[in-house]
Parts: sequence; C-alpha cells; structure tokens
Amino acid sequence: MQDSIFDIVREAEDNYIHGNTQMSEYVNFDMHNTLETIDAYLNSKHISGSEDALGRDKPFFNIVTAATNIWYRATDIDRKDLKFIPTNSSSVLLAFVANVMLQNWMNDNRFGQFLNQWGRTLARYGSAVLKFVEVKGELIPSVVPWNRLIVDPIDFEALPRIEKFYKTPAQLRKMKHYDQDMVEALITSVQARETLDGQQKDNQSKFIELYEVHGELPESFLTDKEPEDPKKIVYTQQMHVISYVRGAKNAEFDDFTLYRGKEAKDPYMITHLIEEDGRTLSIGAVEYLFDAQWMQNHTVKNMKDLLDLTSKLVFQSADGSFVGKNVITSIENGDIFTHEDNKPLSQINTSKGDVTALQNFSGMWTSLAQEITSTPDALRGVTMPSGTPYSLGAFLGAQANSLFEIMTENKGLSLEDILRIHVIPNLRKKLKNKDEVVAILDGAGIQEIDALYVPRAAVKKYNKEAKQALLRGEVPAPFNKDVAEAGIKDQLGNTGNKRFFKPDELDQKQWDEIFSDFEWDSIRVEVTNENTDKQAVLTTLSTVLQTIASNPAILQDPNAKVVFNSILAETGRISPLQIATAQAAPQPTASPPGGAEALSALTAPTNGTGTS
Repeated sequence: MQDSIFDIVREAEDNYIHGNTQMSEYVNFDMHNTLETIDAYLNSKHISGSEDALGRDKPFFNIVTAATNIWYRATDIDRKDLKFIPTNSSSVLLAFVANVMLQNWMNDNRFGQFLNQWGRTLARYGSAVLKFVEVKGELIPSVVPWNRLIVDPIDFEALPRIEKFYKTPAQLRKMKHYDQDMVEALITSVQARETLDGQQKDNQSKFIELYEVHGELPESFLTDKEPEDPKKIVYTQQMHVISYVRGAKNAEFDDFTLYRGKEAKDPYMITHLIEEDGRTLSIGAVEYLFDAQWMQNHTVKNMKDLLDLTSKLVFQSADGSFVGKNVITSIENGDIFTHEDNKPLSQINTSKGDVTALQNFSGMWTSLAQEITSTPDALRGVTMPSGTPYSLGAFLGAQANSLFEIMTENKGLSLEDILRIHVIPNLRKKLKNKDEVVAILDGAGIQEIDALYVPRAAVKKYNKEAKQALLRGEVPAPFNKDVAEAGIKDQLGNTGNKRFFKPDELDQKQWDEIFSDFEWDSIRVEVTNENTDKQAVLTTLSTVLQTIASNPAILQDPNAKVVFNSILAETGRISPLQIATAQAAPQPTASPPGGAEALSALTAPTNGTGTS
C-alpha cells in the first residue's frame, strides 16, 4: 500500500501515461495512446507527423468525423424524452409533481446542453465520464473531458478517480474551502499548463497544476496518522485536492494538500454506448475506423505523390557522374544537375500512373468503414442510385438504425441510473418547502391533470360556498356538476398551458409532508426512443383517426378496441391510457378524498405574488 495520497496519484499517472495492458495473447491496450489517437484523427492530424521523409505534406482524408456525427445524431436524447411514470394509482400525483420538478430542474441547469455534450462524447469515444456536484443545494451535472482524467484502463472502479486541472492564483484564492495557507505556499511555484504526458499546452506560465481525487481511501489519509493495527484499515469515500512540485532533486517532491474530507457518494459515473469487457474505455466511432483512416490516408498520399510525379519532366542519362544518385529526391530537394556533353539524355515516361487502381483500393476501405460503423449511404444523406426502390433505402436505414436503437437504449438505462442515484435525491431535498411550483404542459398533460383536478376542485369549491351560506343562515343551492365544473374550467382557461401547484393552504403543509407516505420506487423512469420512422407512425395514426371519424361506434366492439389499443401501443407515440384519461371523469358525490389536498390550487396568480 502507498504511504500517502501523493504516492497513489504519482504512481497512477505514471502507469496511465507509460503503461500498457495485455488484454489477451494478441491484444494490447494502451488507453492513453488510444485517446490521443482519437483526438488527433478528430482534428485531422497524423500521429506520425504532417510531412514524409522527403519533407512533402501528407494529406489527411478525414472519414471519422462523418461517422461520428451520424452516431451523435442517431443516438440523440432530448429533455422531453425523460419522464416519470406512475406504477399504481396512488402514485399518480407524485409522478406528476416529480415530472414538473424534473422539467424545472432541467431548465434551470441547462440539462439539454449537458445531454448534447454527453452524446457527442459518447459518439466519439464510446464512453463518457459524468460528474454530479451539489453547489448550494443545486445539482450541477457535467461531462468530464477524457484528457483530464487518470483512471484504471481495465476497471473504472478499481482505482481512485483522478481529475487533473489548472487554476490561476486568483482562482485559487477565491476557493475559500481550500486551505489558504497551502494555497499561498503553492502559488509561489507556478508553472506552465501541460498535457497528461508533459507537453506544454501554451505560453501561459501562471497556472497551478491540481489533482482532484475521489475514491474509497484509508481514513488515515484524512488525519496523517498511521492506523494502530495495519490489518484493520478503515476505508471511507473521500475527496482530496492536492498538488506537488518536483524538488531540487528529481526523486523528491514538495507536496501540498489544499482540501481533504469525506463525501457521501462518488460524484463520477461512467457510461457507455456499448460496454466492452476488460476495458474502461469502450469503442467509439473513431476507434473503429483506426485502420480504415490510416489506409485512406496512405492511399490518398500515394495518389498525390503519383499525380505530383506525372506533373514533372524527369530525364535519364548514361552519364557516369549520375551513378548512385536518386533523381526524384534531387528534384524534390532542388539540386542542380550538370550533364556531360555527348552523353545520351532521354525523358522518362511518367504519364501511366494507375490512379484508378488506387481509387478502387480506397473505395474498398470506404465501404468497410461504413459497414464497421453501421453508417451506409442511406444514413449519410447520399442520394441512392437512380432506379433504387424507396423501400430498399428505408430497409437499409432501418437495419443500420437497429444498432443505434441498442445504443440509445443503453443511454436510457444510464439516464435512469442518473435520475435515481443523483437527481431524485436532490429533488427530494427540494420538497422540504411550501413554494409554488409552476408547470408548463402540453395539451395531453393539461388534459390529464385537469381531468384529475376539475371534478375535485368543483366539489371543493361548492363545499366551501355551502359552508359560508350555512353560516349566514341561508340554504345552499343544490350541487350542479356541469355548472361547477364549467366555472373551474373557465378559471383554468386563463392560465393557458401553465398550471400552478402548492401545498394545501389550510394545513400549511410542506411538499414532503404531503408525499410522506409515497415511495419514490413507486414511479419508474421512462426514456423514449427517437429512432423510429416518423412518417410510418404518422401514416398509421392518420389511418386510425380516419377510421374512428368515419365510424365512432367501432370502439364499442371489444375486439376492435383491443386491436385499436395494440396499434396505439405499437406506434409508441400515444398510450391508450391517455385516450381514457381525456374522457370525462366520474362524478364526485362527496367531499374530495384527502389525496386531493395535495394540489390545492391550480389557478393563475392574480396579484403577481403567486397567490391565487
């Protein structure tokens, strides 16, 4: 075991930069080099340099960016695709309020931008590391760039997660939770920003190199005291922010601890499009095309050299003074030739280069790249050859999308973990108040909540008015359901697509008291899949609508209704339950149930202060 957190960080960084993993007898995996190669190819840079041995430029025929963009687009998930679904009738209100709070949280924290960054990283690298930090009660999600991480190449959870970053002296002084004495001592040793393997990033020198470490570590790292019994070491989840500077002797270091302490949970989470066994980093679109990209560059370089050669006039001679000389190299270097008199000098035929063969060879690798990444012409927006049936193009697109459906499903499962591990606990903390919550709903959402609320609100309003009439000594008018509900609907109509929720004003309850009997496990997370043929869905729904419009009584037949519900369920766009919810609710005959008190007022504020 290492003596300190500094030994762990230094050893982990050295192994990560210079180590190599033997995955099997014929497979070696260098995670750091793989990530560096991905970054180089995404930026159209050769890993062997931009010039060949003769100083000629090497073109980069980029084929990875197009495949990456298709993966990014095909696995996209938006905020509207996330929602909570009740698993029983008693959790309907909980799921609805949870959806409202979830949408508000996503809007406040720019979760849509987070989803886009997450999807882009997954498409490029196959895996992405996410970080969730609470700042003043707000949960802040982020995607951590791979070039800042030091992790175990085989198992993400095996070693502490280390994030390397830089701060200026001014930024460090603003971080009051850091040990300011250590900060001042560290500022005296500023240095230039470097990559993980030690290359200087820029000319800025006033930056401090920091390491943020998270993981299960011995408690002695928090106190600097050796455990009494080395065999009984207690491990806890900890966070450390450290830095070190190489001393006068290379084997010595000056160590600085800016922050250390326990934490409730690890803020990092790794996600994959398709997880690979024995690897922390999965395989993304770029890594799949490593060989294809190299061969494309090699072929294009050969074609370029061949075309350059055919544009030159090259001569040959029997002059002995040219024995052992490379004429082509001399031409490239600009050497001056001196030819002896009366010696033969003839032109070499350079016009028969077989560029077509090289083009065919390049086409082979292009086709292979499309097959490997499941990105045929149909997904690239390339017009199909004349005479190709539309059904064939649609079939090819559907087959290619089948892989992306699996990837999107994996993203959905990861999002479910994100919501349950990080987001829902944060939302539960926010329930400890009686603040009004505003929801902006679509048509279906308005119908659903109004169908639940209007009948109860009508009865509640009538009971209140009847009580006041009795106190005045008057006989209350009989309850008229249609009139009462019409009044509530008119009142709600002024709010448009907004609805306002707050705990019951009579009991002065908080949200957590209202939902104290509910279990968050009684709702499930649903992530919809966008990889569907929308044209086919719209055609199906249009046909269903026309059938109902021409013969509404058809749904009275139980067999027809089963088929109808199956069609709606298969489209994945409308649930049969939504149709049922939109219908008139049963007439309430008594005071509303206690559960209705959870949504006390769904009216627009009249005085701008949130009071209804």
